[in-house]
Amino acid sequence: MSGFATVIAPAESLREQVESQLSARIVSGEIPPGQVLTVPTLATEFGVSATPVREAMLNLARRGFLSPLRNRGFVVTDVTEDELRELVAVRTLLEAPPMRDVAGALTDDVVVALRELAGNIVQAAVEKRFAEYLAADTAFHLRVLEVTGNRKLLEVVAELRQQTRLVGLAHLVEAETLVQTSMEHAELVDLLVAGDGVAAEALMRRHIRHIGGVWSGRDED
Repeated sequence: MSGFATVIAPAESLREQVESQLSARIVSGEIPPGQVLTVPTLATEFGVSATPVREAMLNLARRGFLSPLRNRGFVVTDVTEDELRELVAVRTLLEAPPMRDVAGALTDDVVVALRELAGNIVQAAVEKRFAEYLAADTAFHLRVLEVTGNRKLLEVVAELRQQTRLVGLAHLVEAETLVQTSMEHAELVDLLVAGDGVAAEALMRRHIRHIGGVWSGRDED
């Protein structure tokens, strides 16, 4: 199914590992909308029993990534233009304005952590490791918002990120666009360290627009 390595790490439960790998493939577009997935086939691919695969697929169905097919398995769901537009609008409202508060408020430890994550994001994009890319990207954005001290904001954004579909990522790797847009994370850290909240907010708005644009295989205005 894939040219990307499937890595099952012992630190997580089998269900969590399978769900993470599958969601990364679906989110990136490596497994496209409309493709049918079956428990036996995936269990063989991952080298695990059917139970964790079935549990992972049921969780992905609850998250809206899959839809069950009677006696056939699951089909990868599609994302409409309206859904993408709404997601971009909500995430922009939640994630961009706080950059003004975060600017100039980063401790040295946070700066070090963010720069490391920014580097990991670019490296994962270069090496086409989508699961690691998405994990580092999520960790970066939540770490930035954590500086606000607003736990409810973190919870809501984390949930929204679980629903985000970036079906153009796999294609962008070949055009190196994914690597280029990934570098915006390091740029954001520089702006926050410099205390430039206005520019940081503008960059975050542009960054989030990629969700409904190039990261989803669509043109941006």
